[in-house]
Amino acid sequence: MKLQNQINQKSFSPNEGFIKNYQKLVKEVVIPYQYQVLNDSSQDNSEKSHVIQNFINAGNTLAGKGKGDGFYGMVFQDSDAAKWLEAVGFSLSIFPDKELEKTADVLIDIIAAAQEEDGYLDTYFTLNDNDGKNRRWTNLLEGHELYCAGHMMEAACAYYESTGKKKLLDVMEKNAECIYKVFMEGSQFNKEAYPGHPEVELALMKMYRLTGNKHCFELARHFIDVRGLDPQHFEKECNQRDWTVWGSDGKDTFYNQAHLPVRQQKDAKGHAVRAVYLYTGMADLASAIDDADLISACKDLWKSITQRQMYITGGIGSTNLGEAFSVDYDLPSDTAYCETCASIGLIFFASRLLEMEVNNEYSDIMERAFYNTVLGGMQLDGKRFFYVNPLEIVPGIAGTAQTHRHDLPQRPSWYACACCPPNVARLVSSFGKYAYGENADTAYCHLFAAGKIDFANGISLNCETEYPYSYTVKYSVEKAGSDSVLAIRIPGWSKEWSIEKTSSSSSSFTSSESPASNCIKGYVYIPVKKGDVITLKLDSTPYFVYPSPKIPDLSGQVALCRGPFVYCAEGLDNGGDVLSLSFDVSKPVTEAAEGDVPAAVKGKKYYALNVSGWREKIQESEVLYSSKKPEKSLENIKMVPYYTWGNRGINQMKIWFPHN
Repeated sequence: MKLQNQINQKSFSPNEGFIKNYQKLVKEVVIPYQYQVLNDSSQDNSEKSHVIQNFINAGNTLAGKGKGDGFYGMVFQDSDAAKWLEAVGFSLSIFPDKELEKTADVLIDIIAAAQEEDGYLDTYFTLNDNDGKNRRWTNLLEGHELYCAGHMMEAACAYYESTGKKKLLDVMEKNAECIYKVFMEGSQFNKEAYPGHPEVELALMKMYRLTGNKHCFELARHFIDVRGLDPQHFEKECNQRDWTVWGSDGKDTFYNQAHLPVRQQKDAKGHAVRAVYLYTGMADLASAIDDADLISACKDLWKSITQRQMYITGGIGSTNLGEAFSVDYDLPSDTAYCETCASIGLIFFASRLLEMEVNNEYSDIMERAFYNTVLGGMQLDGKRFFYVNPLEIVPGIAGTAQTHRHDLPQRPSWYACACCPPNVARLVSSFGKYAYGENADTAYCHLFAAGKIDFANGISLNCETEYPYSYTVKYSVEKAGSDSVLAIRIPGWSKEWSIEKTSSSSSSFTSSESPASNCIKGYVYIPVKKGDVITLKLDSTPYFVYPSPKIPDLSGQVALCRGPFVYCAEGLDNGGDVLSLSFDVSKPVTEAAEGDVPAAVKGKKYYALNVSGWREKIQESEVLYSSKKPEKSLENIKMVPYYTWGNRGINQMKIWFPHN
């Protein structure tokens, strides 16, 4: 069924440019900083992590040396180490580093020592069950054992692909066998069980592809197939035990996507991260077994998210109540949740849908989520992170009012539930896997990233571009077979575009022509041979985006975009106040002087834009409401890319504006 696959992580070697700069930031700053945090040695007063010490304590417990200071942190604390290791694996494939590899090997030894005889691996339960009580597998609703296992499986795959070292992979294959015995060969109740927090499903599919272990495939299929067959399973589970983590009763079947069997689910519901992780596993399995019903469900769920429940930034999950999807068209800007991990999961889901149907509606959303919410989730210096990504900030309300406490006006350095920071690190480091895909004779260019790409099908390309701050992308074909094809995505936002092939038989395609035989579902297919040079030119014109009238919070408003970037106004650039501004959309948008911008984006062409508009004058500052019509003055409104907001101190921020 699969039309194309992701490339191997070693296939992409970035050249100097936007993506490589971010990958270098992750390697040089983010990975070392996060290791310090995980090792409780950070000097920036960040919250204690204790992740590595948890593994050490668990290993000592199993060796009969005592459990030290026991377990500290969230029930899913192990997953932070797993995501860090996965980021290291991806980073080592780009920037080999013996010292970093040695550090990772030591951590893997520590993790291996914490694995129990039967393959079980979870420090929360190993340390907390040391009193003789066996709580393993009795609280799938809250316990996150399968979630932690899934992340460690992904880490094992990434580290093996990068280094060829199998120790962690062997540990996780043994762990998978432990899981198999419990849920495929155990009690009838266990056979009917499924993870409270989906993740292991997509990880098991990765393990299966890498190792060929059929038990991994059978487990992934089983967990997907049984979910929702008994919507009351978690409630029954609660009634069978006398302990809890957070006091959940299992009755909210929507929260865990357990309300219906997965093939009957049409609308995205519940906790947003759990949802998109589940949907990723579903799409992966669907294309692997060519399951028409599962494919249909995945596409319905995609439409539910992207056509009725997604923010312009690619953020998903609009409410802090359950970190969840709300209802269709409920997309408030100032109380938006938009967890960074949710947008990362949306990218995973889109990438799997691309494997069953090459269509720019999937890659466009991957790009939007990455360049806005995901990058916006990390400070430009790589040391501070957002869990929540609001689209409007008013200091004094954001982070303070009871309804807005989750929407912080600046990024914290670290926090107790630190799932997002290592998640950003692993996605940025693996960007090439999402940018490029392949099948037997075609190289797919989904996203634009400068670098050398060696496809397994024999095609080799060199991509030159300053994207996303420049809109020309050049591909030089260094190797190709007799039937090789290059498939290049045309972003939906680019109203005008052209592609030119330079070779002995030159040809070109433009947006005004775009013959159906060459442009299919947003991709232009070009036969290529060695020595060909293909140049793509996209539209650099800023454009206004208008919301659906069905979104009540955005009635009569407009947003500004350029290329993949959504733009916002910050108070620092606009006299301290952006709430009184409105746009004049009849006037052209112009480029702004660089001015006061973060050092990380100085010199970037097209960084800031000017929009013509108005500012309402405050006439009676002590009056809450007035019968006087407000006076307006002409205003030049400076806009910056959303991902850069909050890097220059606390100030107002806004994306959507009233307009004429």
